[in-house]
Amino acid sequence: MPQEITCPGLPAHWLIAWLAAVGATLLNPGIRLRWTINGEAVLVAKDNPVALLVQSWPSKEQLNDLPIAENWGNADPMRRRVSVEVFKQRAQMARKHPHSWTLSSTVTDLCVNKNGEVEHAQFDPAGPGTIKWLHHRLIKLQKYLDELDTKVQDSLMGCSVRVKDNGLGFDQTRLGSLADNTDTLVDPVIETLAFFGLSMFPVRGNGIDQRLDRGKNIKKKQRGWRTIPLNRKFRQFHWPAWSAPLDYAGIDALMDAWDPYPKEMGQWARLGIHAGWRSIRYEKRGSADNTRAFGSVRL
Repeated sequence: MPQEITCPGLPAHWLIAWLAAVGATLLNPGIRLRWTINGEAVLVAKDNPVALLVQSWPSKEQLNDLPIAENWGNADPMRRRVSVEVFKQRAQMARKHPHSWTLSSTVTDLCVNKNGEVEHAQFDPAGPGTIKWLHHRLIKLQKYLDELDTKVQDSLMGCSVRVKDNGLGFDQTRLGSLADNTDTLVDPVIETLAFFGLSMFPVRGNGIDQRLDRGKNIKKKQRGWRTIPLNRKFRQFHWPAWSAPLDYAGIDALMDAWDPYPKEMGQWARLGIHAGWRSIRYEKRGSADNTRAFGSVRL
C-alpha cells in the first residue's frame, strides 16, 4: 500500500514551498505529489516519503559537482556575471550531466547583453556581498542540516526552526516587517528542495545579442511566467494545485497543459486543478534597495 504524508509546512500558496514540493519529486523519483483542497502538499510513495527524501538528499560532493558551481572540473570559473563564452563552455561540458538543468534553469545564452553576459532567470536574483550567487547560497544552507531526518520531518510538518540566512534569495517570508531592519530567516530544508524544483522551469530568450545591436531589447522567457495585461513590461509566475498524485514527469506534462489556462478557471477541472496563484513582486523601499522577493495572490 502506498504511504502518504500530508505536509502543512508546504502550503501551495507559498511559492518557495510549492517549488520545494515539486523538488521532492525530482530528488526521489519514487515520490508523487498532490494537493489537498485546503492547499497542503501530500507526498505519496511506496515507502515513507520522509525516509526517501533523507536517503536521496545530495551529499556535499554531489552539490559541489553541480555544473553551476563557481569552479567545476576544468571549466573556466563561473561567477555572477557569466560571459556567453563561459556559459557555452559549461553547457557543452555538462551536456550528459544528470544535473545539466542547473544551467538551463538559471541562465540562458539566448539573451546576451551589451557586455556579452547572459541573462539570469527570475528565480536566480542577484545578491549583495557575501550572499553571492545561487550555488553559493545552496551550499551555505547545508551547514544547518545536521540531524537531517528530524529537520526534514519538522519542515514538512511546519514546525521547523528558521535560521539566519538569505536562502536562495527570492522568498518573501524571509523578510521582516518594513518598519524593522530584522534579520532574514529561512527554512534550509524548504530552500534546498525548492532549488531542485527549479529544474521544471528552464529559461529561454528571444535570441538577441546586444553586442550586435544595442537598441534591441532582450526578453527572457520561462515556463509559468506570463505578462500582466495592464503592464506588459512585467511578468508574473503562475502555478496550480492539483488533486491526482503525480510524479515529476506528470507534473511536467500538467504544467504544459495548464499554461494556456491560468485565467480560464472553467478549464481547470478537466486537468484536475482546483486552485492557482500568481506571484507579486517585492516593492523596493528606495533606489538603493536591491531586495528581491515574490509573494502570492490567489487566482
